[in-house]
Amino acid sequence: MAGSALAVALSGAGLSVALVEARPVTPPALPAEREVDSFDSRVSALNRQSVALLRDLGAWPAIAGYRSCAYRHMRVWDADGTGRIAFDAAEVDCPELGHIVENRAVVGALLGRIGAAADISVLAPRRLRAIARDEAAVTLEMEEGPPVEARLLVAADGALSSVRELMGFATREWDYGHRALVATVAIERPHEATAWQRFMPSGPLAFLPLPGEGDRHFCSIVWSLQDARAEEVLALDDAAFCVALGEAFEHRLGGVLASSRRVAFPLRQRHAVDYVQPRVALVGDAAHTIHPLAGQGINLGFKDVAVLAQEVLAAHRRGTDPGRLPVLRRYQRRRKGENLLMMGAMDTFKYLFEQEAPALRWLRNAGMTRVGRAGALKQGIMRRAMGLEP
Repeated sequence: MAGSALAVALSGAGLSVALVEARPVTPPALPAEREVDSFDSRVSALNRQSVALLRDLGAWPAIAGYRSCAYRHMRVWDADGTGRIAFDAAEVDCPELGHIVENRAVVGALLGRIGAAADISVLAPRRLRAIARDEAAVTLEMEEGPPVEARLLVAADGALSSVRELMGFATREWDYGHRALVATVAIERPHEATAWQRFMPSGPLAFLPLPGEGDRHFCSIVWSLQDARAEEVLALDDAAFCVALGEAFEHRLGGVLASSRRVAFPLRQRHAVDYVQPRVALVGDAAHTIHPLAGQGINLGFKDVAVLAQEVLAAHRRGTDPGRLPVLRRYQRRRKGENLLMMGAMDTFKYLFEQEAPALRWLRNAGMTRVGRAGALKQGIMRRAMGLEP
C-alpha cells in the first residue's frame, strides 16, 4: 500500500517513476458478497489523515465505492479491573474517527491510479538480486530483465525489506513473543459503528466494524496471543473457536455466530536506526513496524509517504537532485521522532496491560478513568490518533 501510494503521489510532476515488484501486479478480486469468507482477512483502520491522502491521490472514491465502514466510537476496557474509556467523534466535532477498509480495496484503488498514469512504469515480476550505488545513481540488478537505474530508490518492501538488508541499514528490534490472529466473524448484534478493544494480560482483542447486510453483522478481529496460546486457538474447530472468542470478548455483541479461516502472524517491534542513505530511503514497514493494538501502522506509513513526496517534489521544483542526502534527511527529521513517539506509547500500553501486580493494575485502571474524565487531554489523544495533530 505504501509503495503504490508513493508512486501515485510522485506522478504528474515531470518525474519518471518505476514501481518494481517481485510478484505479478494484478488488481485484486473484490467480491460483492458479504459473508465471513468474502472479506479480506487483513484490514486497516485508516485515520482521517490517511483518508485525506487517498482522496488527494484520487483513490478514495474507488475504496468507498466498493465498501468501507466508518466508525464513530471506540470502547476500550481492562479485563482485570474497572478501567474503561470511550472515544466519540462528536467530542472533536468530526463525523467519524476513521474507516475500517480491506487492504485489497486500498491496493486495487491505487493500482487503478497507477494504470492511468503515463509516467509510472510497472516492472513486475522483477526480483531484486543486488544493488550498486555511485555518486550519480543507484542501480538495481534484477533476476529477470535489465538493470534499473534511478537517482532515488525508495524501499517500501515491508517488514522484511530486501532493500534495507542489501544496503546495510541497521535496525533495533525485538520479538514480542505474541502472534496476531486475524479473521472475519459474524456477530449476533450490530457493532454500533464502534471499534471495540478489550485488554487482557495475554494480549489485546479488537473487534473492528465491517459493513453488514440486513440483519447480518460482521467484524474483523485482531487477537494478540502468546505463541503457545495462539497455537491452541488455531487448532480449535470453528464452533469451539467462536465459543472461545465470545468468552474472551465478554459477549459484548452477543454470540459469535461464524468465523472465516483464521490466520496468525508473529508480532515484532522493528525500527531502522536511520531511514535514509545517499539515494536510498525507507518508508512504511521497511522503516518501522509497530504493535497493532492501536491500528496505527499503515497510518504512520502513509504519513511517511506524504512527507517524502513533499520533500522529493520540492527538490525537483528547485532543480535539486532528489536523491541527495540533505533532501532525504529532511524527510527523516520530519518523520522519525513522531514514529518513535507512537512506537514508545504502544509499547508502554502493552507493558502496563500485561502486568498483574495489584499496584500496576490499580494504576492503569485509575489512569484510564482519569483520562476519560479529562476532556482536553482525551481530545488531544483523539486528534493525534486521527491524524489531526502534527
